[in-house]
Amino acid sequence: MIYKQITDIPHDYIINSINHFLNEDFPFGDATTDSIFPESTDIAIADIEAKEDLVLSGSNLIKYFFPDSKIEYYYKDSDLVEKGKIITKIYASSSDILKKERVFLNLLQRMSGIATITSKYVKKVSKDNIFILDTRKTTPGLRYFEKYAVNCGGGKNHRFDLSSAVMIKDNHIASAGSISNAIKLVLDKNLNKIIEVEVDNIEQLKEAIMFPIDSVLLDNFNRDNTIKAVEIIKKMAINKNLFIESSGGITLENIEDYIGTGIDAISSGALTHSVKSADIGLNLVKI
Repeated sequence: MIYKQITDIPHDYIINSINHFLNEDFPFGDATTDSIFPESTDIAIADIEAKEDLVLSGSNLIKYFFPDSKIEYYYKDSDLVEKGKIITKIYASSSDILKKERVFLNLLQRMSGIATITSKYVKKVSKDNIFILDTRKTTPGLRYFEKYAVNCGGGKNHRFDLSSAVMIKDNHIASAGSISNAIKLVLDKNLNKIIEVEVDNIEQLKEAIMFPIDSVLLDNFNRDNTIKAVEIIKKMAINKNLFIESSGGITLENIEDYIGTGIDAISSGALTHSVKSADIGLNLVKI
């Protein structure tokens, strides 16, 4: 994989993010919980339960929500958890659990939803060793969490942000006047970054691979055109190790059409921008 992978989330980033999330949800306290448990010192147990089969992501964040509490983990991130299984037990005051319940469940559900759908894409093409990549179509403020979740599901990360790599797309090409002009302008900067070019047709492909780029994205190529494109790349590309990525209109229903085409990866914005959160519940029991 040519891009840096998000296999862990920085400690300070997690703390700052969680503080922001909690402050958003109870900026001036929890009116309900603070009224019922004004000085809660009791200890309760919160069972975090999978309400459906899922691939877990985000369990390692729970300790940041409850840093002074006892937590029992029965599964770790990337594990397959069956419906009805208890993921984690949290021993904390009723007040603390009730105040933070919605925020950490939202995060755990979303991350596990991403990991679960990613794992389904990965399984579809696993026999051909095709990487499943995410995109920058992430929720603002949640990119680290969501890209980490893709990794938990067996996927891989594309560039993290606009600073991480060069990706010349259709609007860049239109503004520069041609693919050649756009690539030359980038090469002249000597950025020492990965250069990827998105192409919409065979003619654009032939033009792009005459330059020392690192990766090409075949946008909305069907199976036949993808096979043709790979053949051209193998014969004509200056970079004999060019990374070949497919994207656009590729779903769980048609992804197997790309097996055996010779591509290295398939990227999908659907992994993060339209994912269904996993069904995870919390059951509170006072001791």
